[in-house]
Amino acid sequence: MTSAGPGRPRKKQSVRPGSTAREEILDAAAELFTNQGFANTPTRAIADAVGIRQSSLYHHFATKEDILGELLDGTVAPSLAFARTVHRIDRPGKPVEAAARLHAVALFDGSQLCQARWNLGVLYHLPEARTDRFQRFANDRLELRNLYRALGKDVEDLLAPGPKGRAPLGDLMFRLVESLISLRADGLSDTGSASQTADAGIELAGLASELEAVRAISEALVSSRTDLA
Repeated sequence: MTSAGPGRPRKKQSVRPGSTAREEILDAAAELFTNQGFANTPTRAIADAVGIRQSSLYHHFATKEDILGELLDGTVAPSLAFARTVHRIDRPGKPVEAAARLHAVALFDGSQLCQARWNLGVLYHLPEARTDRFQRFANDRLELRNLYRALGKDVEDLLAPGPKGRAPLGDLMFRLVESLISLRADGLSDTGSASQTADAGIELAGLASELEAVRAISEALVSSRTDLA
C-alpha cells in the first residue's frame, strides 16, 4: 500500500491527477457525478476510485454534499472573477469595444465549460444543486448572469434600438454559452466551440461586419486576464 497521508495508507496507487488527496477526490467525484449522477454515487465509490479508504475521504470532506458544493463553486468562480474584472474596465464609448468585453467574457466562460476535464456544467441540472445548501453557488451564478446583462446593455446602449420583444443581448449570450454544456454532453463540442459561441452572440447584436475587430480586442483581454486581476 502507498500512503494517502499520515496514518492513512492507500488501498492502491492512485492514477488520478492532482497533487493532493483532496484534489484526487474532487476529480473522482466529478467523473462519477457527471456520469452516473449525484444520488447514485456513494462516498465509498469515490474513495475506491481514488484508491483510499472511505474513512480517509471523510478526513478531507465531511459529507458528499461538501464535495458537490466545491465542484459547483469551481465551475463558476473563475468566470465570475474574470467577468468582474472586465466589467470594472472604464465603460467603452464605441460599440466594437463594448462588444469585445462581452465577447471576452463569453469566450473565457465557454472555454472553462468546454475544456474542463469533466463536463461539470451538467451538475447545474441536479435537483440537489437547487437546494439552499448550495446557495453560494446559486448567488455566484446569478451574479455572473447579471454581469453578462450589464455588458450586453453597454453594447445595446451604443447601437440603434433592436426589434421590440427581443431578449436582452446579455441574456442571449449567457444562454448561448451555457448551451455548450449540452453540446458537450452530446459529443458535439470541440476546441473551437467557445469561440464560435461568442462570435454568434456578437452576430446577433448586428455586429457581424465588426467581428474581426471584436475578436482582436476580446482575445487581448482574455490573454491579459492575469494582469487585469
